[in-house]
Amino acid sequence: MTRYEKGLQQLKMIDGKAGEDVIACLENIAPDLAKYIIEFAFGDIYTRKQLSLAEREIITLSSLLTAGSCEAQLKVHIQAALHIGISPQKIIEIFIQCIPYTGFAKVLNAVFTAQQLFYN
Repeated sequence: MTRYEKGLQQLKMIDGKAGEDVIACLENIAPDLAKYIIEFAFGDIYTRKQLSLAEREIITLSSLLTAGSCEAQLKVHIQAALHIGISPQKIIEIFIQCIPYTGFAKVLNAVFTAQQLFYN
């Protein structure tokens, strides 16, 4: 199986439709970026055996929250976390854990992003 095939398989398993939508949005403007995401992030990184998918998504959620101004990507990874079985309550708890390290503003942005997905 090629890196691309492995990555596409992982993307579909983790992100479902949301991941496919991101890749589709990139096809006309930045197809190489879509390929890099599939091959590197999902084909090389997400297929490593040392962490579970849930652990990877928890790290990803925390990282995106900490970086700030990543609400679009945070939305995709909140959907991914839900898709692989992380509960909404746990997602909010992950965000709350970040308050001492990143501050209230970034956590509030993440919580409001999650709220849009949980209740719409």
